[in-house]
Amino acid sequence: MNVETDKNSFDFNQFRLIRERSVGRLFWRLKRFTSNYIEPRLHALGYTDFKMSYLMFLSNIEENGTTNNELAKRACVTKQMMSKIVGLLEEEGYIYTRKNPNDSRSSIIFLNDRGKKLFVSLERCMQEARNKFDTIVGHDRMEQVIETMAKLVNELEKGEQ
Repeated sequence: MNVETDKNSFDFNQFRLIRERSVGRLFWRLKRFTSNYIEPRLHALGYTDFKMSYLMFLSNIEENGTTNNELAKRACVTKQMMSKIVGLLEEEGYIYTRKNPNDSRSSIIFLNDRGKKLFVSLERCMQEARNKFDTIVGHDRMEQVIETMAKLVNELEKGEQ
């Protein structure tokens, strides 16, 4: 392969256009903005140990509790990783566990009061971010973006099952 020929045939202008509209990159950039916008606001509200990455675990805990295995599956991590995260979140006071009455080898994970209060605060912070998005593109257009993303995620997840 001639490296010099490859350099001459590679169009950086075309590459930049593709990169700027890459769905994965756009999602990543929005996620980064959202995390960088919300996390400091939550820290200011007293959740100084909170990281946005905790959300993929905490947001999958149901009202009547969730087993470690189910939580691992929903968060797309191994059971071992989930056990480590559960220990961390329990230590930081967001969750508590109880032995599973149907299977003594497992525990059921619940949000505690601090975890529930976090979600109330998170909702306010997310609304601030949403207001910023609405200011930029308009409320109706943002609603269309959310509807489209929800439809994509729901349909794509159906195919994974």
